[in-house]
Amino acid sequence: MTSETEVEKTVLEKIADAHGYQHWRSVKEFHFTFNVDRDSSHFERSWIWKPKSNEVTAMNSKDTLTYIRSAMDSVAFKTNAGFINDRYWVLAPFNLIWDQKSFEYTHVENATAPISEKPMQRLTIVYSNEGGYTPGDAYDFYFTDDHIIREWVFRKSNQQEPSMTTSWENYLELEGLVLAQDHKKADEVFNLNFTNLEVVK
Repeated sequence: MTSETEVEKTVLEKIADAHGYQHWRSVKEFHFTFNVDRDSSHFERSWIWKPKSNEVTAMNSKDTLTYIRSAMDSVAFKTNAGFINDRYWVLAPFNLIWDQKSFEYTHVENATAPISEKPMQRLTIVYSNEGGYTPGDAYDFYFTDDHIIREWVFRKSNQQEPSMTTSWENYLELEGLVLAQDHKKADEVFNLNFTNLEVVK
């Protein structure tokens, strides 16, 4: 039973919680491999993130780099751009909470998803022009009534035309986190996906 003093959750909180945000506080390490399969090409890089100390270990076919995000040199800063990108793809629902002071948002209950053309709700966030690796960018999240993201659109610099549109699918529940493993385009052989997902509590 909801008490009269209990504040209604925002749509940001509802989406984050539907993807397991309430379990994030006990995560000590988050491991993942970011993959892009396009036609016959394959790209990958792996990460270990310790969120409590903000230590990141980056691993690719050539080398391994470990750094603290609060004390980055120029090499780490460049590497961290890749970490921010890859982490956003897998944990974007949580960034709705982490970044909420950095963007404006609008919520529409009746919208049409761009790939499936199914009726869904839409959350649009537009990042401020200050700071970050990609200032001013916009994202349109399409989600069902359970607040699970099913598709999204990335619009660089908040332009009207989509820069990239993909699905969110093949969800995996891992230690309470609900993570989409595959992001596919409708019109080409493309799958941005995650493997080696591991949560250490």
